[in-house]
Amino acid sequence: MNKNSSNIMALAPNTSNKRETVCIFGTGDFGRALGHKIIQSGYPVVFGSRNTQPSSLIPKDAEVLSHAEAAQKAAIIIIAIQRQHYNFLTPLAEILHGKVLVDVSNNLKINQYPESNAEYLAQLVPGAKVVKAFNTVSAWALQSGTLDASRQVFVCGDDMGAKQMVMDIVRALGLTPLDQGSLLAAQEIENYPLQLFPMWKFPILLSLGLTAFFFFYCLTRDIIYPYVYENKDFSFFIVISIPNRICPVLALILLALVYLPGVLAAIIQLYRGTKYHRFPDWLDKWMLCRKQLGLVALAFASLHVLYTLVIPIRSFVRWRQSSQIVSQALNNKTEPLNTTNAWLSDSYLALGILGFFLFVLLGITSLPSVSNNVNWREFRFVQSKLGYLTLILCTAHTLVYGGNRFLRPSSYRWYLPNAYMLSLIVPCIVLVVKFVLIFPCLDKPLTRIRQGWERNPQFSE
Repeated sequence: MNKNSSNIMALAPNTSNKRETVCIFGTGDFGRALGHKIIQSGYPVVFGSRNTQPSSLIPKDAEVLSHAEAAQKAAIIIIAIQRQHYNFLTPLAEILHGKVLVDVSNNLKINQYPESNAEYLAQLVPGAKVVKAFNTVSAWALQSGTLDASRQVFVCGDDMGAKQMVMDIVRALGLTPLDQGSLLAAQEIENYPLQLFPMWKFPILLSLGLTAFFFFYCLTRDIIYPYVYENKDFSFFIVISIPNRICPVLALILLALVYLPGVLAAIIQLYRGTKYHRFPDWLDKWMLCRKQLGLVALAFASLHVLYTLVIPIRSFVRWRQSSQIVSQALNNKTEPLNTTNAWLSDSYLALGILGFFLFVLLGITSLPSVSNNVNWREFRFVQSKLGYLTLILCTAHTLVYGGNRFLRPSSYRWYLPNAYMLSLIVPCIVLVVKFVLIFPCLDKPLTRIRQGWERNPQFSE
């Protein structure tokens, strides 16, 4: 009998886990989407609105009451309205005293007001426990099941108990709460959705700056110089030739810039003799955007491949080839095959193909859907070992392309070298320094430092 009783008790529902009613002020798109999702998660929901008339837009399991009546039924009230309409909460201050008010609002621009919306709400209703949450989640993400959106929800507030209640709701929705501390963090949380690709800002600006520089550089060498000294109009180079010079140059430079901060960090750690000291801010920010730099570099490499594929169908190339054939026929002379040039040409192409293949592999591995399915050791092998191999192959591809043209005076127009020569500076520096760092006399102490050993404790924080 006791055994059966225990089984019955185990199968019986736990009434103590009954979830509290959640009140939502506001029946707009976000309020309705959030209410529907909360109901699916097992929470009773009541809406507070100026218009209490039934509507087909409101979730059928939710009740619509006046603001005062709805607030009295719940301990947690989600304020799903804009800041400019918060004034109606002032007459409800007595009812809202001790309640948890969840501010989900956003602004139209960064730092639009002196204080955050959540802090403003706390000033209007001083007796309430204000928590900032859900402002980084869109109504569309809630309606679509958040399968294609970020699952992180930033939460901040001064009352730990109130924050915990809100984070329990976040978890029930299948999202991940991230505690950002006190209500002072609300301003930063509200600014976050207004930032347009924050981690892409530096890579995009850098690539645009380098693109402009090399465009005018190639324009000067390949169009203006022949027009001035040879009276030849090569202005059509702007469409295909110059972009096909710029894209590989930027791809190689940006790829080298992905690995340059790691080399600089190793040098700094060797100099300090400890890893327990922050890198300079500029190096920290540089290292955080390496993934974006690599993807931008891959985009330029892909454009280079596409531009190269259309070279045989260009009018200028077909004209030049037909002119050479006619010239050989008129002179009754056939140029023999130069096996040295053939070797260089095939090696140049082979290095480019292998380098681009590994480049694509690096890009695929950096995708969250792929990186989440590999362990740390596998990810590091691909991004570090294969990454340096990619840099070596792409650098060798450029060196073989140049051949002995580095020594020809004709390669320097107005004392300006070819653009691909400039692209070799940064990758060669990175590879040479990395080669030096793998010497045992440097690699062993660096490994010990990264494992926690300290040569200079005074640098520790």
